[in-house]
Amino acid sequence: MNKFQTKWFYLIFLALVWGSSFILMKKALIGLSPIQIGALRIIIATIFLLIIGYKSLKKIKREQWKYVFLSALLATFFPSFMYAYAISGIDSSIASILNSLTPFNTLLIGSLFFGITFKTNHLLGILIGLLGTCILILKGADLNPNQNYWFALLPILSSIGYACNVNIIKKYLQELEPLAITTGNFILIVIPALIVLFFTGFFTTLEFTEDVNQGLFYIGILAIVGTGIAKVMFNKLIHISSPVFSTSVTYLIPIVAVLWGIIDGEKLSLIQLLAGIIILFGVYLVNRKK
Repeated sequence: MNKFQTKWFYLIFLALVWGSSFILMKKALIGLSPIQIGALRIIIATIFLLIIGYKSLKKIKREQWKYVFLSALLATFFPSFMYAYAISGIDSSIASILNSLTPFNTLLIGSLFFGITFKTNHLLGILIGLLGTCILILKGADLNPNQNYWFALLPILSSIGYACNVNIIKKYLQELEPLAITTGNFILIVIPALIVLFFTGFFTTLEFTEDVNQGLFYIGILAIVGTGIAKVMFNKLIHISSPVFSTSVTYLIPIVAVLWGIIDGEKLSLIQLLAGIIILFGVYLVNRKK
């Protein structure tokens, strides 16, 4: 495949994988706590990445490690926990739609700190996206009064972390191969993840019931495919395309996630679907070149 075909293949693959990650977390929550899901996701992915990528760590220069660590915190460590907690409070389909704010934040952070040009249609797209977000959250609170929509802040904060990560990789780690970045990310956060998991009582008090075993199965899939393999491919996508194109995977993620949510019986009103379309239209404006 040429470069154009490759970047679109990566984009579609990532949309399918990450769009399915929300329902996997939801199913894992039946047997595990949000904090256990976040920690296990990191630990299992680290083991997998060490098997396939430990040799690539030699390619990381001493001065690059600080950016690899910052990337790990912003795009992996904190989001792993925040998304698990978010889905414990709101529908997985809503969390996926809020993830669509990543391109907006990529542009905002890029223009403020990384020298990306900010144009009129970008500002319009951001305002439209924010409008859609407000409608989505407010209508969701009415439709599902038993859910705590303060949890919607967690995907929004995660999208800011993702946006920072894309700009950091593009500016400071462009010459470093994607496998090295990803393996380096997880090596730096696996010890904190193990400590967090220890204090949840996972190693001492957890009983391996059918629900727990199923949760571990779902997290295993999520960690290896949705975290390990997908992050290597995403870092490769950043290298061969622009930051805004890379984060445009969030165009497609909600489509996959909403379909999974509907299959699983989640409620989604026409107004919420309209709000999701408004957000995606805003993302489209942000990505327009003219």
